[in-house]
Amino acid sequence: MKRFARLALLLPCLIAAYLGLAAAWAGYTYDSLAAALPPPHPGTLSPRQSAILLAVEDPDFYTHAGVSFAAGQGVTTLSSAVARDFYLVEGQSGSVMRRFYAGVQRCCKAIDLGRDAMALVLDARMPKDRQLDYYAGHVYMGTQAGVQVRGLALAALLYAGKPLAALDEHEFVRLVAMIKAPNQYHPQRQPAALAERVARIEALLAGRCRPTGWSDTLYETCKSSQGNV
Repeated sequence: MKRFARLALLLPCLIAAYLGLAAAWAGYTYDSLAAALPPPHPGTLSPRQSAILLAVEDPDFYTHAGVSFAAGQGVTTLSSAVARDFYLVEGQSGSVMRRFYAGVQRCCKAIDLGRDAMALVLDARMPKDRQLDYYAGHVYMGTQAGVQVRGLALAALLYAGKPLAALDEHEFVRLVAMIKAPNQYHPQRQPAALAERVARIEALLAGRCRPTGWSDTLYETCKSSQGNV
């Protein structure tokens, strides 16, 4: 019993130390990583496309500080998704902290609070519009011909056969619907699953239903008893 009591006391200390280390590393490396980024691409998303993306993926984006418990939010905000890619993809491969954090991601990414600590730091340093631009250009959109698809612009070309700016609203919603699980909702390999999620998102956008809580990213109330919206 004493051993379990000591572990119960030690665990919060280890978690706090890890979060502090992640936040300190994020703050220390931010300037050098940000300086290496290519210039932003304003206008990548139209105002309507931005509104659709945020309504589905991060409804509280412009008001939260990097983490959020808004209805329908789920475990990842745009800021935390950007933080993950910014510090892992853009980071130096030889960084000891980067390798350590990558190991944590492989082990426990579903419950990794380090990503949220870094999201708080990143959100305080990177303007919201820059975060949105980065997300649109880096978000994982499944695989095509064995190659990872990154970014909404490339996804539009590969999956819809036209530039992002030329998509109509339904076509753009199809891309947004993929983001939750891009291979599970792949337009070519899982068209029925994608069609159902698209219908739920369109019902959500039309105001016919809403998420029932923080973790409801499937929009259960948007599904009828027959399984259709």
